[in-house]
Amino acid sequence: MKNKLYSTGSIWKSILLTLPMLFISMLMLSRGGAVLTSQTESLAYLITVLFYCSMFFMMLYKGATDKWRAIAFIVSAVLFSVSFMHNLVDLRGSVTYSDEETMMCEIPFCHIVTTMVLIPAAIKQTIIFPGSIMSGFASISSMLIIVFGSSVILGRGFCSWGCFYGGWDDGFSRTARKPFIKAVNSAYRWFAFAMLIVMALWSAATIMPQYCNWLCPFKLVTERDAIVDIESLMKNIVMFSLFVALVVVLPVLTKKRIQCATFCPMGAFESLFNKLSLFQVKNNESKCIGCGKCQKACPLLAIGKDNKPLINCAKCGKCVDECPTGAMQFHIKGTPVGSRITTARLLFLYPAYTLMVTLIGGSVLEAIRLGLSLIM
Repeated sequence: MKNKLYSTGSIWKSILLTLPMLFISMLMLSRGGAVLTSQTESLAYLITVLFYCSMFFMMLYKGATDKWRAIAFIVSAVLFSVSFMHNLVDLRGSVTYSDEETMMCEIPFCHIVTTMVLIPAAIKQTIIFPGSIMSGFASISSMLIIVFGSSVILGRGFCSWGCFYGGWDDGFSRTARKPFIKAVNSAYRWFAFAMLIVMALWSAATIMPQYCNWLCPFKLVTERDAIVDIESLMKNIVMFSLFVALVVVLPVLTKKRIQCATFCPMGAFESLFNKLSLFQVKNNESKCIGCGKCQKACPLLAIGKDNKPLINCAKCGKCVDECPTGAMQFHIKGTPVGSRITTARLLFLYPAYTLMVTLIGGSVLEAIRLGLSLIM
């Protein structure tokens, strides 16, 4: 089914508009030609490039943003975890880390930790995360540059297009045809902002990234403390429980991204950048009939009672796809609402999709290579 408002209406036009993304994908995934050194690596490279470009093509040809974004995003998140954990096993022999590895600053820097390092860095000139500043995989400096750069450009769009983990709760939120819990109080979205404040202050006071240390549900699908005592056992129990509740069960029951919408301090942090971003989702009030479909569809509780996107909008495009009159639109800040909406959407899709390919695409390629190596 096509969204006639945004569909190119032509296979050839869609192919032409996909060519820049093909070039970008080939460049970002090539690693300077390192992926072409064997038949398996070359085939994995080809599959990965074709996968990302086919999803981008479908967004243009069908005119639906969220459906095809979600497929790419969910697959990327799952395969990122596969690749990440495999690399840890190769490097350490385990997906857990010890106190010694923590003291040696051998922990990859996670973008969520950004919310906990800023205050200590500003006040005490201290980076409290036990990772490498400059060298190695996911160094602190490189991740901070990526996070701030993408946040300025996309705002909270990072959470729907670039987050390594977001595809997990996004995927589970789509498993049921209808929500078992039909109404979720939109006020819960403010809990994420409370988490941001509490985690930032707690981490600054203790000089320890406490969300990462105690509460991150995605430790279950990346790396976590080795269980050596009661404290480490409790941490694992808490994180496992949070993953099951916030990433699996509640998204299935509500069809909402509960972890991202209500619990993640990074999501609240990214929301603040929505004020800076050129790219927005707007409600063209002259077309709005007040049906409320956008509120029901929004996975992040980011549509107000007046059917206007709020500060925590992650620009996934679901409300745009669901709106029956085309009132919900991608928009470029500073331009009249309702003007050149197909161009505004296209200008947003290129940097947003480039972020996904750049940040997560390499891990997807690696996971596909691993799979091919088992059967070839």
